[in-house]
Formats: sequence, structure tokens, C-alpha cells
Amino acid sequence: MSMRPIKRLAKATPAIEGAGVHLRRAFGFGDPSELDPFLLLDDFRNENPEDYLAGFPWHPHRGIETITYVLAGTVEHGDSIGNRGTISAGDVQWMTAGRGIVHQEMPKGDPNGRMHGFQLWANLPSALKMTAPRYQEVKAADVPVVTDDDGTRVCVVCGDFWGARGPVDGIAADPVYVDVSVPPGQRKTLPVETRRHAFAYVFAGSGRFCNASGPLAVPTESVGWHDTAPPVEADNRSLVLFDRGDEVTVQAGDEGIRFLLVSGKPLKEPVAWYGPIVMNTQEELRQAFQELQQGTFLGPPGTVSNR
Repeated sequence: MSMRPIKRLAKATPAIEGAGVHLRRAFGFGDPSELDPFLLLDDFRNENPEDYLAGFPWHPHRGIETITYVLAGTVEHGDSIGNRGTISAGDVQWMTAGRGIVHQEMPKGDPNGRMHGFQLWANLPSALKMTAPRYQEVKAADVPVVTDDDGTRVCVVCGDFWGARGPVDGIAADPVYVDVSVPPGQRKTLPVETRRHAFAYVFAGSGRFCNASGPLAVPTESVGWHDTAPPVEADNRSLVLFDRGDEVTVQAGDEGIRFLLVSGKPLKEPVAWYGPIVMNTQEELRQAFQELQQGTFLGPPGTVSNR
């Protein structure tokens, strides 16, 4: 087994998106190769309705998949292939934009005015950029939860983890997307397939992620942290980008720690990206925006996939 060193630790930065939604961006609009196949992660968490109720009105996407995971409040949504609904705490909306979709997402707070969720963008390979749009909505009750003997709790949104399989399927990047809670003071090692890019995003509590140092072997329990570089502490709204290896280890702080752990297979393809549209070449990008102007962006009807 090889522990993943930490390449980078960063704090999510304030951003305003949609019609005026105040959020924190963990990553996005930078070098897409660093987290390939993932492009962007937004943390939309707020207790002031004025900062989120304007929402994300109708807007297009092409060439990507968007993953919305709600922890508090609700998000009302609709799209150009006829889907309408509301996702609430624990629910997941996984949308494959493919060749083109227009949708809107309108956050609503809980009875106390709180709203919290995440949106992750995953790239599509060139062979699937122009595939038919597809939509998956998963309710909280259908997301498997695995609890280990030490109290560590994992919600498996997508992929295989600890013998459970997430309900979202058929995703090009074959991602593993889990929500991990480690109790106070516990040290936990979690598997991550070595060929994947992987990151953790801490959104509650704090902890110290073991930072393996080569060429030393992975430390055993008996030596603790002694054969590693100093562990890296991460707290609320911290992004931890890992290097290669097949496991990550975290020591939870006094209040425990909760984080998303996400990994996916790199596509290793060129990226031409502007706003909500991600293609492989600048010519494909120009074509997409030309189709938006001409009203032909959504393509022929009757070839969509709903679920």
C-alpha cells in the first residue's frame, strides 16, 4: 500500500454566480489538467436568503456533467428535456449535459433560512461530448450509508466504496464520490485507486491529513506519523489535492471532521472551456456559441435519456 502525498492545500474563495448567489469556490477555471476529469467545485452555503434566493436561472451546458449534492434546504430545478422537481437534504442531481441542455436551479432555504449544497463539474471525453442529455435524480433514502466499527460514516453517492455501490451510474469518468464523517480523535485510512486523480474537500470540523514522504514506506500504526512529512491540517472550506497512491489517512480533530472524498480517471484530453460549455477545441467552442445565437443549440428533439 502507498499513502498519497499532498500536492496542495487551498481554501475555497468567495465567488458570485448565477443571478447573484454568494458561494465559495474550491477550484475551477484554472489548469484543468490538475484535477482532470473534474473542472469545478462550488460550495453554496449560506444562512442569509438574500444571498442565494436569486438562484441560477435558465442557462446552457454542453460537454460536461454537473453533480448537485444538497445538505440543507432545497433546490427547485427544471430543464429543456422536461425534467422538473425539487431536491432536498441528502438528495443528488446528476445531469449529463452531453450535446446540450438548458436548465435552472433555484435554491430555497430550510425553515431557519439555511441553504447548503455542492456542485461539482466533471468533464466528458470527446467521444461523449455530443451524446444525448441524461438526467439522474437520487433521493437521500437511496444513497447507501456505511458505518465502520470506529464510528466513521460514509455516504456513497457514486462508485464502489467499502462494499457499497452508489446509486448514480453510467458516468464517463467512473468517479467515486463519498461524503465521509470521522469521529473526534479517530485516525482513518481510506482507499483510493492509484491511477485516479483525487481530492478531499473539508466542510465541517478539522483534521490532519497524513503527508507521505518518499522514499520511505507507508508508516505502520506502531510508528504513527514518524516516517512521514508533517501532517497537513485542514479545516472548514479546505481543499486537499492528493498526489498518486492508493490510500489517504486523516486524523480527526477535537470536533471530528467531515469531507467529500472524490476521485476519477483522468481523460488526458485537450480542454477548450468558456463558462458553462467545455469542448476539446476552440472551433468546437465557437460552434457551440454560434448555435446558441442561432437557436439550434439543443439539437433535434426526441433523442434524450431521462431517468
